[in-house]
Amino acid sequence: MDVIRILLAILLPPLGVFLQVGIGLQFWINILLTLLGYIPGIIHAVYIILSRE
Repeated sequence: MDVIRILLAILLPPLGVFLQVGIGLQFWINILLTLLGYIPGIIHAVYIILSRE
């Protein structure tokens, strides 16, 4: 399941974070990072997915 989330995080970072933690602080931070730059959004999304088990 993490592989699917990581692939979604690369294509659409907020979706990957949403599937991992739902709508919360990390989701909104990821939307902000994605709007400011696509790469920071991806990095944050992958970090959230890999750090939360």
